[in-house]
Amino acid sequence: MTGHRLGVWQGTATVLGGVLGPGMLVLPHLAAEAAGPGSVLAWAALLIVSVPVAFTFALLGLRHPDAGGVAHFAGMAAGRWAYAMVGWWFFVAVPIGTLAGGLAGGLYAADAFGWDGPAAAAIACGLLAAAFLTNAAGLRTSGRTQVVMVSLLLAVLTAAVVASLPAVRAERFEPFLPHGIGGVGSAVGVLIFAFVGWEAASHLSADFEGRRLLTATALTLAAVTVIYVSVAVTVVGSGAALSPVPLTAMMATTIGTAAGPVTGVAALVLAFGALNTYLAGASRLGVALAEQRLLPHRFAAPHRILILLGAAIATLGAVTVALPINLDPLLRATSACLGAVMFVGALAAVRLLPGGRMRAVAVAGTALTGVTLALSGIYLLVPAVIALAGFTTRAAHSRRRAPRALTRPTPPTPGAEPCAPPRPLLAPSSTSPRRSVPVEAGATRRGRRPARCE
Repeated sequence: MTGHRLGVWQGTATVLGGVLGPGMLVLPHLAAEAAGPGSVLAWAALLIVSVPVAFTFALLGLRHPDAGGVAHFAGMAAGRWAYAMVGWWFFVAVPIGTLAGGLAGGLYAADAFGWDGPAAAAIACGLLAAAFLTNAAGLRTSGRTQVVMVSLLLAVLTAAVVASLPAVRAERFEPFLPHGIGGVGSAVGVLIFAFVGWEAASHLSADFEGRRLLTATALTLAAVTVIYVSVAVTVVGSGAALSPVPLTAMMATTIGTAAGPVTGVAALVLAFGALNTYLAGASRLGVALAEQRLLPHRFAAPHRILILLGAAIATLGAVTVALPINLDPLLRATSACLGAVMFVGALAAVRLLPGGRMRAVAVAGTALTGVTLALSGIYLLVPAVIALAGFTTRAAHSRRRAPRALTRPTPPTPGAEPCAPPRPLLAPSSTSPRRSVPVEAGATRRGRRPARCE
């Protein structure tokens, strides 16, 4: 329990901060590029999916309040393997998502000053370097700062919508499905990035009094619906969807060239705040995974995890420049990983929530999330490969350590009493007689060491 309790409005802002992110800087363009005007259907479909998913995680938090997030619930429902899988998906998604976030901020800033593509990549590198230095210095984004960031994003989105309303034309919605219904499915695959984050409600429940979390979730759903529908309609109707910096194009319909610097500065601030938050969360998650031997134990320190993340982002960035790869594949790969996390979390809720209406909500959330996740298509290989690589590495590591785990008795000293037979390194779990949990070498089940042989 915490001393400070979140009110309904502050709680709504906090939950909203878990859903909204800098992806909104580029997602309207990418969705419209995939489906044309039909991208409005993709936004609407994901809003429908969000209703049972959002309430599933809110109910899960009320029934099982814990700050461990989806990995904790997956472990409760299915065991250590599910905890590990969710943790790996989250951890690997961070380098991909942070690189995409940095490039989005760099794209807007470069456009604001009329610079070319390499300048956007250079600005992205600067944003990432600043975020790493901030985390290495031990600085963290506070809850109030996150609320300020969300408020700034809301202000930019609202200004863009209001500014572009006079430019909306009905003829821009024809043909409505230029790429067929398959284009709508493709748009859903990239837009998942704008809808992950509902699981944040599950580990905020201890900060709410009573059932205010459900009220905050409902208000967040209402706010997200208004924002996303407004942006989806106006970005297409105003013709701004054709621009890789759609929010700048939307505002330019009213304020002209002044839109570039306004959105450019806002994009830099939003991108930096998001990168700092992502890296801070990933460093904590990485240390936790390393301490549990789900990552190499040598990385069980924040600075080492940051080095690992930095190396991963640098490698991915080099590949992105060499091939080259644009924002669309990066966001789709991240969406596939985070969508898989949400699916496993909703599936865990089916087992953890009691029967009746609560479980019915969880079943609906799981089914709709599964259908949505399937629309990620070939990008489902990303979470599949991550899970396969993780379990294969763990199995190989366990086989290498197995010979050392054998306890070899020390020959007794002449004239001394014989030693007790060596105890196994696995002791029955207190929660299940069929499970075994690791204990320290040489320790007894009650934690006392046997007499030492000399």
